[in-house]
Amino acid sequence: MQKHSFAPLLSMKTTIFRIWVIFPLFFAACNNDAFFHSQYTLVLPKPPEPWVVKLGEPHWQIQWFSPDGQKQSRNIESDQHIAIALPETWTSAVMAWPYWPGHNISPGLFRPCGALFPFDVCGNRLYLSWKAGPDAAYYWELANAYKLAGQENTATPRTPRLPHLFDWPRFRELFETDVLSQEIRQNPWLADWRHIAERTVNSGFDRRRIVPEPVLQTVIPVPAGLWYGSSPFAEPLSFEKGQTPVFPLRTSTEIWISAEGILRGNRKTWIFTVWE
Repeated sequence: MQKHSFAPLLSMKTTIFRIWVIFPLFFAACNNDAFFHSQYTLVLPKPPEPWVVKLGEPHWQIQWFSPDGQKQSRNIESDQHIAIALPETWTSAVMAWPYWPGHNISPGLFRPCGALFPFDVCGNRLYLSWKAGPDAAYYWELANAYKLAGQENTATPRTPRLPHLFDWPRFRELFETDVLSQEIRQNPWLADWRHIAERTVNSGFDRRRIVPEPVLQTVIPVPAGLWYGSSPFAEPLSFEKGQTPVFPLRTSTEIWISAEGILRGNRKTWIFTVWE
């Protein structure tokens, strides 16, 4: 009796299954006319209204990786559009930092929006969002941590800690469940993504590291009123007249703005500047 091997059939079924599992992750959100495009037009989200009311429309500093893996950067004004070429064979991240040169607020002080390619693609457009800002920032921190650790030449092609091979759909799912604390899910910028990336490179990913960074509650004599932070997710701090203003300061410099002025501060120092 002739024996038949089912290995090719199983392999084909496995391949088809993988395609149909991966396909919705990339393209379920929109109707795409092609899998890949030579360039993608970036669609930026609206900045939080309190930022615009106090500071005006922001400029943007766009950061991305070119198809050859090189870091790219370009500054644009609020009414400008930009199309960029991206690596089409692996996951990549794009960030856009809002900044206000007229108020001496440079890129890097306010939290960025972001996107992950190809998950946030629709047709030839890449949609950046505030929600994906921490994802993109963590991607870039992983890339920087690998470079600083000197592992670029020692990592194997299949190393899952490399940012372009990281399991980003599963990472995003963490923020949709109660696996992480409610505080982190409401404002992911409370975590120290640079520290988490360094630990990930050294010893692997551990969701238990995604926790709020320790703060130093600091009394700062500023005018009463509403104070809006540099995270688009943070609730404003409210101080009534006669109340002692207390700000949560971290290692990195953060910014708060109000009708009276702008406060820059970290655990070591702070400075309050009245609007001109």
